[in-house]
Amino acid sequence: MILTDCNGEQALTAMVSMITKGNPGIVTCLDESQHGFESGDFVSFTEVQGMNELNGICPLEIKVLGPYTFSVCDTSNFSDYIRGGIVSQVKIAKISFKSLLNSLAEPDFVITDFAKYSHSAQLHIGFQALHQFCAQHGRSPRPHSEKDAAELVTLAEAVKPQAPPAVQQDNLDEDLIRKLAYMAAGDLAPMNAFIGGLAAQEVMKACSGKFMPVMQWLYFDALECLPEGQEALSEDKCLPCQNHYDGQVAVFGSGLQEKLGKQRYFLVGAGAIGCELLKNFAMIGLGCGDGGSITVTDMDIIEKSNLNRQFLFHPWDVTKLKSDTAAAAMTQINPHIRVISHQNHVGPETEHVYDDDFFQNLDGVANALNNVDARMYMDRRCVYYRKPLLESGTLGTKGNVQVVIPFLTESYSSSQDPPEKSIPICTLKNFPNASEHTLQWARDEFEGLFKQPTENVNKYLTDAKFVERTLSLAGTQPLQVLEGVQRSLVLQWPQSWADCVTWAYYHWHTQYSSHIRQLLHNFPPNQLTGSGAPFWSGPKRCPHPLIFDVNNPLHLDYVIAAANLFAQTYGMMGSQDQSAVTKLIQSMQVPEFTLKSGVRIQVSDQELQISSSIDDNRLQELKAMLPTPESLSGFKMYPINFEKDDDTNFHMDFIVAASSLRAENYNIPLTDRHKSKLIAGKIIPAIATTTAAVVGLVCLELYKVVQGHEQLESYKNSFINLALPFFCFSGPLAPPHHQFYNQEWTLWDRFEVQGLQPNGKEMTLKQFLDHFKSERKLEITMLSQGVPMLYSFFMPPSKLKERMNQSMTEIVSRVSKRKLGHHVQALLLELRCNDEDGEDVEVPYVRYTIH
Repeated sequence: MILTDCNGEQALTAMVSMITKGNPGIVTCLDESQHGFESGDFVSFTEVQGMNELNGICPLEIKVLGPYTFSVCDTSNFSDYIRGGIVSQVKIAKISFKSLLNSLAEPDFVITDFAKYSHSAQLHIGFQALHQFCAQHGRSPRPHSEKDAAELVTLAEAVKPQAPPAVQQDNLDEDLIRKLAYMAAGDLAPMNAFIGGLAAQEVMKACSGKFMPVMQWLYFDALECLPEGQEALSEDKCLPCQNHYDGQVAVFGSGLQEKLGKQRYFLVGAGAIGCELLKNFAMIGLGCGDGGSITVTDMDIIEKSNLNRQFLFHPWDVTKLKSDTAAAAMTQINPHIRVISHQNHVGPETEHVYDDDFFQNLDGVANALNNVDARMYMDRRCVYYRKPLLESGTLGTKGNVQVVIPFLTESYSSSQDPPEKSIPICTLKNFPNASEHTLQWARDEFEGLFKQPTENVNKYLTDAKFVERTLSLAGTQPLQVLEGVQRSLVLQWPQSWADCVTWAYYHWHTQYSSHIRQLLHNFPPNQLTGSGAPFWSGPKRCPHPLIFDVNNPLHLDYVIAAANLFAQTYGMMGSQDQSAVTKLIQSMQVPEFTLKSGVRIQVSDQELQISSSIDDNRLQELKAMLPTPESLSGFKMYPINFEKDDDTNFHMDFIVAASSLRAENYNIPLTDRHKSKLIAGKIIPAIATTTAAVVGLVCLELYKVVQGHEQLESYKNSFINLALPFFCFSGPLAPPHHQFYNQEWTLWDRFEVQGLQPNGKEMTLKQFLDHFKSERKLEITMLSQGVPMLYSFFMPPSKLKERMNQSMTEIVSRVSKRKLGHHVQALLLELRCNDEDGEDVEVPYVRYTIH
């Protein structure tokens, strides 16, 4: 079998700084970042100057020598290397499989959980025994039948001696084989989702030659889901009830089914993961009994692009609300389920909806979110209300699950991924070398032309203090903002469609001809650095200006897209008539450009920061040139928010054309529309197979949460990558423990303070401070509620005196400039304290109850 892509990752590329002559030749890459290759990878070379023999040669196998070096073929007889070159990974591999008979005799196992390393070989024997049992009896072993379990163990003991050396076991794990017998008749929706997601991905691998198949056996168990301790299930507790929960009752008994029905869960998000969770919830019976319910919230509407992975939605549901549509679909899967749909964003602004009463009535929360900020907010709410949280996410073939259990595990926010690496501003502005750079530049162009200036114009026309606030901004921002307003209201205001085309035509010349000519004037192609090296080398690709050609579809596409978007910002009608636009362009004069001396172009972000000062006189000139808001009464502009999924709105047309022209300037390979949409739209890839597998793992954890498992090792955090394939299951980490006065506490602990005193009055700040000094032997040095600071020892004496006799809620309202709603029953306060020795100590949060 030939694989065209082994791992699903984008092919690696690196820039070459040196290639030696020898056998083998040694390639050194620029030290901006590590090349990331592995020994055995195949690579190809382009743009090598001097050692031209490497360019276009068939893929070469490499051996990695270090993070920036690797060896390649014999280069002894090649020309001398001069400079430059790009090395790219070529993803191709040939693999072969054993036949079924050979694989049965000498199996290769994909280990899913190294804590159960021996399970695969044991289950390899156990399943052969199970097949014999089914052949003899025409049925599976009865659920939790001791007689059938004993028979299966006997069959497995008979199979074991016949097993080949590769799977021969010294001792049969009888307990594991018994459990296999107990649950053989079971049928769990979450297990089906996990195995089904894996199997579906394997089918696609076989059809497409993309991603590494399972080599060759994969056994998976989730025995931690069974009851903890000595609580044993008997055959009579697992008898079928003649409903679609029988497969689940066969594994867990009827007791868990009753608990599942009574659960009240909050599902945040009804997208890909949210839909799959709801489907599984309905199939396992979550919230389908007396008192049970599922509340789902999602403020989005259904888009056409959702339909390939969000299977609760159909073509006729496009433009409908996700939460309502998903809730309606659930009643068709399970009429007994009670789903309450909301269209709220979760955040501080909806805490009057998702208040104390709401959270206190929940049994748990499941996140189906697509951004870190919302995840962290829900994590904080679950920690505060001490509710279990099931967290999950996917990225293409990758997926992860994290379970958060009060007092038992750390929270989602306890650890964070490193921030994404950003592209340097100077690289975007002047020295791009990859399609990602040109696409980000095009997105910035879109925002800088059709969104930010129009928003600033509207603020200028409606906010009397807009200019004053703008002038107080740091760096070059005031100049950029006021120049943008002046262009929109004075220099570029179109009066007709022809004016919009003229603007787009002139802007094309500014970006793809004039700016490039100025750049090459400042840094000629033969420019040398202070060390004598060519300036245009390494990551700096020497550009060339473009010449507008009305017969070039890309040039015309740019003008039409830009002109239509520009017209939209002024509320004007556009046009798609290419022949009319062509005639307009042919009647125009090419704008003249004069090279400017004394223009400084920064070559690094450090230089950019140093040269951020601006001329105050220029700012005052701009301020004087702006028309007064009164003279433009009733006028407004129309900011354009980027929308990638509408192919008729010119947004992606502009991005693709702008990026492609920029790439042509710098001889960067062009990117097709699909990839451009992924990068520019910051689309997180989602595929149904990964979603199904991840949600299956989430619901396996849900079984444990509902049963109330108390052992940390019973729970599993997981990470999977179906492309490799790779599976990692590990126990969650316990929360970090802190101490003060020999008292231990974790993030789940807090001080409880009753704000209302016996006389019915609320505690003042002074009484609050005194309470901690007398009751806890702690002297509070700083006190805050979220961001607002309520008290600190370094506050001015006058302010301290004023606040000491004010109630806590009064201070919070004044400092945060918001009135506390009736839904607020308690405040979460953060303290910094000194102990009796004056040493700073970490202490828990305070829950200050006011109702």
